[in-house]
Amino acid sequence: MNKKKVIIIGGGFAGLHLSKGLPANLFEVILIDKVNHHQFQPLFYQVASSRLEPSNISFPFRKILQKLKHINFVLGNVLSVDPKMNSVITDNGNYTYDHLVIATGCKTNFYGNKELETHSLTMKSTFEAITIRNQILLNLENAVTKKEDSFFNIVLVGGGPTGVELAGAFAEMKKNILPKDYPHHNFSKLKIILIEGSPNILNQMAVESQQASRKYLEELGVQLITNTTVKSYDGATVLLSSGELLACQNLIWAAGVTGNLLNGINTDAITKSNRYTVNRYNKVNDEINIFAIGDIALMKTEKYPGGHPQLANVAINQGNRLAKNLIAMVQQKPMKEYEYTDLGVMATVGKHKAVVELPFIKFSGYLAWFVWMFLHLMLILSVRNKLMIFINWGWNYLTNDNSLRLIFKNPKVK
Repeated sequence: MNKKKVIIIGGGFAGLHLSKGLPANLFEVILIDKVNHHQFQPLFYQVASSRLEPSNISFPFRKILQKLKHINFVLGNVLSVDPKMNSVITDNGNYTYDHLVIATGCKTNFYGNKELETHSLTMKSTFEAITIRNQILLNLENAVTKKEDSFFNIVLVGGGPTGVELAGAFAEMKKNILPKDYPHHNFSKLKIILIEGSPNILNQMAVESQQASRKYLEELGVQLITNTTVKSYDGATVLLSSGELLACQNLIWAAGVTGNLLNGINTDAITKSNRYTVNRYNKVNDEINIFAIGDIALMKTEKYPGGHPQLANVAINQGNRLAKNLIAMVQQKPMKEYEYTDLGVMATVGKHKAVVELPFIKFSGYLAWFVWMFLHLMLILSVRNKLMIFINWGWNYLTNDNSLRLIFKNPKVK
C-alpha cells in the first residue's frame, strides 16, 4: 500500500497531537510551522511575569519528533494553498499532499484599530511573552529614574483568562517582589488596571466564578474597569470610551482573537470570526481532502450550535479524532463524528486564588489553585520540563520570589 502524504500546517495542540497519532506504516507527514517549537500557551503569562523561563514551556519540534522518522518538520511561512494541484506553497519550497490539515490557530484581534496594533503588547507566542517581560522590567527601571506616571501604569485590556491571570501576576509582583528589589523606592503609585468591555470578567464561566475572581483581583489591588472599551492608544496615553485618559507605556492587549487564514482556501468556508466551517469530521466545507482542527475550525453541533470553545482540550481531542479518522479512511473503514466532552474550565488569579468549574462541581480558593497547578503540570510535554516547572513553582511558593527577572535587549539599540 502506498503511504498517504499528509501536510499539517501548525504545530499547536491540535497539529502536534494529530501528527503523533498518524502511524508510519500508513502515512508520510510534513509538519509546517513558522517557529521551530511547540508553545504551551496556557503558561505564557508566567513567562511574561518572570515566573518561568521560556524554555520551560517551549519544545523544539525536532526534539519531539526525533523517534518519528515518518514525520518531517519544515520551518517556514505558508504563502498559499493550491487545492487544485494539492500543493502548499511556502517561502522554503512547495510541497504536495494527499490530505491537508489546517491547524493554524488564532492571532490577536485589534478589530481594525491600526493604532492599537502598532503600540500595544500582545501575548500569542513565547517571543511575545518575552517581549512583555522585557518591556515591563525595563519600564520599572525607568519608573525609578524618570518618575513619569506613564511608567507606573500597567494596563491590560480584556477580562478573559489571559487578562485576569496577567493582572493577578503583576499585582503579586508589586506586592511581594518590588519592595525587595527596590528597597529605596516607593511603588505605591504603580497601578495594575484591567479593562473589560462587558459588565463581568471571565464571561465564559459561571457567575460564582466571576464574582470570586473579581474579589481576588480587588484583594490584590487590581483596578477593574468594566463596561468600558479602549478607543485609542498612541504608546503613551490610553483613551477610554468613557472619555477618561490613562498615562501608560505598558498596554497589553488581550481583548479578542481572529483566525490565521490561508490564501487559496475557498472563501465560502470562512466565517465572520475568520474560522473555517467544518463538518463533524473536521473536513472544510466544499473541499475534498482539506481539514481544519483546533481554534481555526468552527464545527456546529447540537451541543455547540455556535461552535466549540477555543480551548486546548478541544484542539487536542480534534487532533486525536482526526488521526483516527484518517487511519479509518485509508483502511476504508467508517469514520466517527467528533463530539466534545466538556471537561471544565479554570483560571488562576494568584497564590491560593483560582476558580475551577468541572462538569460536576464548581469551587474556588486554595483547592482550586492546587488543582489548576496539577492539571497544567500534567499537560507539559517532557518529564524534564515538568520537573523544572515544579521546582520553580515550589521555590516561588515558599519564598514569594524568583530570580528570573532578566532584561534582554540589543546593546546596539539605544
